[in-house]
Amino acid sequence: MKILVTGGAGFIGSHLVDRLLEIGHEVVVVDNLTTGYRHNLNPCAKFYEAPLLDPGLGEIFQREKPDIVSHHAAQNDVRRSNTDPIFDAQHNIIGSIRLIQHCIKYGVKKVIYASSGGTVYGEPTYLPVDEAHPIAPISPYGISKHTVEHYLFLASANADLNYTVLRYANIYGPRQHSRGGSGVIAIFADSMLKGEPPTIFGDGSSTRDYLFISDAVEANLLALSGGDREIYHVSNGEQINLEELFCRLKGIIGSITGREGIFEMSPVYAEPRLGEIHRIALSPEKIQRDLGWLPQIPLQEGLEQTVPYCRSLSTVFPTSVREGA
Repeated sequence: MKILVTGGAGFIGSHLVDRLLEIGHEVVVVDNLTTGYRHNLNPCAKFYEAPLLDPGLGEIFQREKPDIVSHHAAQNDVRRSNTDPIFDAQHNIIGSIRLIQHCIKYGVKKVIYASSGGTVYGEPTYLPVDEAHPIAPISPYGISKHTVEHYLFLASANADLNYTVLRYANIYGPRQHSRGGSGVIAIFADSMLKGEPPTIFGDGSSTRDYLFISDAVEANLLALSGGDREIYHVSNGEQINLEELFCRLKGIIGSITGREGIFEMSPVYAEPRLGEIHRIALSPEKIQRDLGWLPQIPLQEGLEQTVPYCRSLSTVFPTSVREGA
């Protein structure tokens, strides 16, 4: 099949592109390289540098005629959505509507949409959250991600466009960058590898569920041929608070760098940020039941694979850390 991946130079999208090519699909990437990187691009994929709002996007669809669209391109910074909700809506809602219109016009068979399980529910009323939990986002980003789900439902009802929505937990792993304020594991690791204490917003008791990138990619592969017109959580369903996450990273970074000073490091605490929830964990029971998906990489193993990549991006240690002070 020919699969068009929006955001295919980004963290999740580029890993997905690699796997799609590995199993024999033809892949087209559309990315504006705002948060994606050219070095993430697989040379075997055809690449178009363009935003979703580009008036020439229809020409790409007309030329390539993809069978499936995997939609990962997004403005994904919750803080920016709070300060500039119009920017967020233009990219995440208007851009996605235009993409859906092109999918209908050019005969795309299915859209796989990367939504956000960590923001669309707001502060949960029960844990773990299942797909039937009430929707109550507390950030423009959460609103925009959920709004696109409605447009996909509408396109399915009115134009018979097939879709699967994947509501992600906090996906992490190699190629995730601390730039842009998303990806707490990358942000923590980047700070600690520089010898700087990371900032925890709140008292450290906030919980998230984290999923390694390869497990998220495998869920996308299953959605190519299953989960029609369904919404799924892509998560391991396990909560971990920020204090424990910091301690795990501290142990791994201290061990692989040999810098004793890392073990003495403590985080800096700051006021909680607007639009961020306190606790979240997504139940993966539905996708496990329907598609047979099971996560394979436990958190500790995933962190041990992620830190060396972060280290390759951030290798400068201040004197105090180098000396083990």
